[in-house]
Amino acid sequence: MTTKQDTFIHTGTTNVPDERGYYGEYGGRFVPETLMPALDELTEAYHDAMHDPAFQGRLADLQATYTGRPTPITFAQRLTDYLGGARIYLKREDLAHTGAHKINNALGQALLAQRMGKRRIIAETGAGQHGVASATAAALLGLECHVYMGSVDIARQRPNVFRMKLLGTEVIPVDSGSRTLKDAINEAIRDWVTNVNTTYYLLGSALGPHPYPEMVRDFQSVIGTEARRQMLEQVGQLPDSCIACVGGGSNAIGLFHAFRNDETIDLIGVEAGGRGIASGQHAARFADPGIGRPGVLHGTRSFVLQDADGQIMNTHSVSAGLDYASVGPEHAYLREMERAFYTLATDEEALDAFDKLSRLEGIIPALESAHAIAEVIKRAPHMPKDAIILVNLSGRGDKDLDTVMQELGE
Repeated sequence: MTTKQDTFIHTGTTNVPDERGYYGEYGGRFVPETLMPALDELTEAYHDAMHDPAFQGRLADLQATYTGRPTPITFAQRLTDYLGGARIYLKREDLAHTGAHKINNALGQALLAQRMGKRRIIAETGAGQHGVASATAAALLGLECHVYMGSVDIARQRPNVFRMKLLGTEVIPVDSGSRTLKDAINEAIRDWVTNVNTTYYLLGSALGPHPYPEMVRDFQSVIGTEARRQMLEQVGQLPDSCIACVGGGSNAIGLFHAFRNDETIDLIGVEAGGRGIASGQHAARFADPGIGRPGVLHGTRSFVLQDADGQIMNTHSVSAGLDYASVGPEHAYLREMERAFYTLATDEEALDAFDKLSRLEGIIPALESAHAIAEVIKRAPHMPKDAIILVNLSGRGDKDLDTVMQELGE
């Protein structure tokens, strides 16, 4: 039986980050001086909240009664039979309120903003799910909310834009640069610099300046904590492999965190291969040694797609949530330590996985999650039948139907 105490978040459970926010050589703070006091305030407030049973208890209650946690694990029987190899289990974050894992972090940070006395929230979004989650948490707590979103993403994620507006949030189009997630983050940071005393920046992924990568990881660690317990209770053993898509990397780090000390379990992140590495139209930071290398973007040092002069490259993915030029610093660290491994799925492979999971299991995945399913399709047939793959189904695909119809010519 799970008690409320079991759902409390435990910080300091790994040796990273250090007190300066570094994961080895990655992470840190690379921001204007005007933001340093705000980041210090945020770090102190976060660690105080995590040691406050009242804050933890309120978050746990909302997770259970509002978000709908714990989300279940589902045995994908027909997909397993079709592939003919390892048994496949899905961690069903698509069943969380708002339809994705993003609510875990948004609700935690919104409660923290309220605790800090910040009444105005800003956020960025690519696929729209973090924007919806932020708007949802703001509506619940009575906070003002503004979400920055690239105009390209607004066009391909219209249902989520309308959801945010219904929830009382202002959606601010961004027409600079590639008009996608990178540029939405740029504008959100500019807003924060201008309004730092009154505004809380609710960052959506495990990136940005310290303490955001740590804080987002901790709020998302509920995914792996639940999944570990559920696998032992329902299946009787832990998985051989944990697989998740990686854009900024919050859903993946949330799953990986509970299994990182189990060295026999493979941790596999799947980046967006777009139209293929050779095309240059992708968002695979680790897979393209020609342009993917350590650098600084949006306040943190990690792997970044950049040209010879250090200029940030444009990216492409059929999934708006993976269409980003960098990755969270803890992922760069896990890769360097060879504790996690990273591969890619192309647009074509993700669309095929989207179709197969829908037809075989009656579950329509987000295009981001379909990248993880694509890796399962490649990997499972070559594994023994008694092996187990646990894949994080980070969100549902309602938001992507327009995109998929256009891609398939429907």
